[in-house]
This record gives sequence, C-alpha cells and structure tokens, in this order.
Amino acid sequence: MLFFRWIATLALLAVLCGAAVVTENGLPILWEKTSGLLSDRPGSVGIVTLDPWDYSQRMSMYRLLINASDPYMSSMGQGTNQNPLWGLPLQLSWKLRSGRLVDPTGADSCGKEGSDLVCIAPSSWWACVNYHLSVIPFLAALEAGVMGDGLPQVEIQAPADVAKDYCTSINTCSSKHADAMARWVTFFQSLKTLSASDASEDEKKDQILGLMWAAELASLSTASNTCAERQKQYSRPEVSFGESWIGSAQYVAATHFLSSMENSELFMTPLPGRVLLESDKPPNIADLSAEENHTLYVFSWINSANKWFGGSLTTMWQRAMCSQSARKKGHGLLQDVALNPRFALARIFSILGEMISSC
Repeated sequence: MLFFRWIATLALLAVLCGAAVVTENGLPILWEKTSGLLSDRPGSVGIVTLDPWDYSQRMSMYRLLINASDPYMSSMGQGTNQNPLWGLPLQLSWKLRSGRLVDPTGADSCGKEGSDLVCIAPSSWWACVNYHLSVIPFLAALEAGVMGDGLPQVEIQAPADVAKDYCTSINTCSSKHADAMARWVTFFQSLKTLSASDASEDEKKDQILGLMWAAELASLSTASNTCAERQKQYSRPEVSFGESWIGSAQYVAATHFLSSMENSELFMTPLPGRVLLESDKPPNIADLSAEENHTLYVFSWINSANKWFGGSLTTMWQRAMCSQSARKKGHGLLQDVALNPRFALARIFSILGEMISSC
C-alpha cells in the first residue's frame, strides 16, 4: 500500500511541476483580502453593496458561500477544505493568474495582477461566465436562507455600459435566469434537509454533489448564451479552448466530482497559464509546459470526438455514470484522461461501453 501511495505522490508532483499556481499559502489567490461577513461591506442603512467587478469582492462572495454551507458538508469527508464549493474560487484564481479576467481588446488594465485592488474587465468572456457562477449562486443562497436570518438587503453593482447584460438582484436573476436560480436555490435548500436526514453519509454526499453540479451546469448553460458575443474578441484557439472547457463540465458533473480544495487544485494546475494566441497550435506550444499542452490536447480531442460522433461521447459518459460505484470508477477514469499522458484516449469508448453494459 505504501508503495502505491509513493507512486501516486510522484505522479502528482510530476503534474504540479511546471503547472499553474492557483493558490497562495494554501488558499485562493488574494483570499486574505476577502471578507467573511456581510456586515463588513459598505452600504446605506439596512443595505449592503457588493461589486462583483472588484476581484476581492467577487471572491468574498465565495468565502461567504463556503462559510455558510460548511456546517452542512460533513458528509464530504474528514479534514479541512472538503466543501465542494471550493472549486469555484479556485476557478476565479486561475482566471486571474492566467490573464483571463483582462479586457481582451487591451482597452483598459482591468484584470491584471499587481495590486491588492484588482478590477475585473466587463468585456472579458471568462469574467462573464464566472459571473453566472458567483453572483447567481450567492443570491440563490440568500434566497434559500442558508446565509442566516435578519440579513441586510444586498445590492449588486454593474458597470452602466453592460448593466443590461447582468441580473443584479434575487428578483431579476430569478426572472432572467430562472432555471439557474431555481437549481441553485434547490441545492442550498437541500443542504439543510439532506444533512439532517437518516441517509448514509455516502448517500448524502452523492445527492448533494449531484444537486450542486446540476446547478453549475445550469449556470454554464445560461452563461454560454449570455456571454457569447464577448468571445469574438479572442483568438480561435482560445475560443475553442473556452468551448471545450465549458463542455468538460458535463463529464465532471456526471461523476458527481467532489471539488474540494485538494481535488480542484489537482485538476486546475495543468490548465493553460495564459490566454491562447492565434499562432498557438496545441499540443506544441513552446512556452507552455508539457502538462498544459497535454490538457489542451485532451480538451481538443474530447471536443472533436464528441462532435464527430454527434454528441455520443458525452451521452455514453453520462449513461455509464449510472450508480455511485460507477461514478467512482468514472472519477478514476477522469483522472487518467486528464493527468496521465500515457493513457490512450481511444480506449474511452470501449471502457464506457463495458460500464454501460453493467449498469
């Protein structure tokens, strides 16, 4: 057993060497600049104002979500930072560190690291997508009562020139993005009932993760439509990667992946550490690491294979994840696909076929 753990540790170190950094001191980037209390935010009497175009304030929304949901997450396992919502702030960290919160036109300096106060460019496609994975869950948690009782009213700010593109309150988000809001509200409401139920810890964990990923997929679906116009400012390789990145959520969600701090960091560190250029041809990009090139190759292969077979790869994957035990195997397969350069991707179809036949 110790031998296999040693091999696993070496494999992990091999992946992390030369990969992107998405944490500082074991926490998301600039986490120390965030607030864990709504009362710390400015605003008039009885009203709290939050600006999601300020990086630290958007990250603060995640801190508030994690703090509020932690009491209901004991089924996720022993140890700290097991809350599956950790995957969201780590995504934002990667987008900051890789330059994906920057204005793709170069018109302003928002999204660039270098100071404690980092603005987020409203013209960034990645920032737009993340808005639907931060503001909508945050407002849904308020609506579900997870944050507590007697809280002040929350006002979400939006730059005047793009205000029409974004919902900024519980009512407007529920009206404009009904499915995403409803699924996030259901997730947060279910945390209370599931955590107090008589189900086994494994059953609670599986159900909670299933509801969370259904909500994330709804946010991504909404974002795909709302943010589409902003993709026109990016190179073809970056657009292709962005589409593959959104599509990959279908595979991760089907396994009910536990996106804890450790698990999320493992899968995010090999993501490309910069915005892709028109001249980039993965997996042969000289200034990116072997791990980053491998990730881009995997994303491209899966996206192409799925399109070539009319979406059947995604369908097969989802059908194969038919039980808790199957989803556990799927998690292992996901790790092989994403992190093992020697894994033959063409084997996926036969493996999934075998899994489906045993469902």
